[in-house]
Amino acid sequence: MRTADFDYQLPRELIAQTPVEPRDRSRLLMMDRTRDVLAHRLFHELPSLLRSGDLLVLNDSRVIPARLHGRRADTCGQVELLLLRREAPGVWQCLGRPGRGLRPGARIVFDQGLEARVIDAYADGLRLVELNDEALVERVGHVPLPPYIHTPLGDPERYQTIYAGHTEDKKGSAAAPTAGLHFTPELMERLGGAGVEMAFVTLHVGLDTFRPVDEDDPREHKLHTEFWQVEPDAAAAVNLAKREGRRIVAVGTTSVRVLEQAALLAEQQGHTDKLAYEHKDIQAGAGWADLFILPGHRFRLVDALLTNFHLPRSSLLMLVSAFAGRERVLAAYAEAIRERYRFYSFGDAMLLV
Repeated sequence: MRTADFDYQLPRELIAQTPVEPRDRSRLLMMDRTRDVLAHRLFHELPSLLRSGDLLVLNDSRVIPARLHGRRADTCGQVELLLLRREAPGVWQCLGRPGRGLRPGARIVFDQGLEARVIDAYADGLRLVELNDEALVERVGHVPLPPYIHTPLGDPERYQTIYAGHTEDKKGSAAAPTAGLHFTPELMERLGGAGVEMAFVTLHVGLDTFRPVDEDDPREHKLHTEFWQVEPDAAAAVNLAKREGRRIVAVGTTSVRVLEQAALLAEQQGHTDKLAYEHKDIQAGAGWADLFILPGHRFRLVDALLTNFHLPRSSLLMLVSAFAGRERVLAAYAEAIRERYRFYSFGDAMLLV
């Protein structure tokens, strides 16, 4: 397996710069893996494409205004911090630019009295900083749009899912779980009316969403860990669906990572309850996801996947290829390019069943 095996050429004009309005009017490329056929649909048709009893698993993480623009206290030189991961109250792992000069002890000042002190410096521009007043980030920071989007976003809420949580434990993503951007309140109501159930898990999306795999062999690539959480009601819904033979439909690659990480953990820990062990029941809990899903991965929970179109050579494209087969996925991408689908974060979606 080589990283080059997951490459493809995308015309620049197919990179979506703005979201579709309304959200659920995006296009949907449906792939039937068993019959090896594709169908061109619209996202708002989703209730008719799923089955009564299907369990949709969605990531309710909220994107934080993680991009901070400030100045070094000693030189007044401009600095940008991208908050990536909350390590402790007020302490964040971040990407600092320019990295030169952001040594331990350096102080950065922002608007409205917000300050950051560099605690430690790592490779690749990563820094550990302590903020003097974490609450000010909501007022000072900006939503960190992906680097391939060059059009300013008029409404920051368009880079949030409508079901993103508002409690502190739900805030933490540096990028949106983009498969969820297509949902509207009306669509979710129609899904419920069609007998489709929903469960919410949390994974705070980090830097790897945009980072290509640079190694020739993807198995040598190391993903940054991302915080995940499964609450008791979600674990119970997933376990019941599995026991009853109903499909689990992951909304986005982040939901896949949570489910498969939790399933792998349950498998490793084992169960004293024979029935729970046979069904690989997952447990409520939280931790740091480090699972890199590549072709050859045995999916333990996910039966269908709803996802956007991903960047070439990315870990996300590799995950989708693991689920549906590399050649099949790249053929579907080629079809989407021919049909002028919109790609990446604000683009169209795929449903793989």
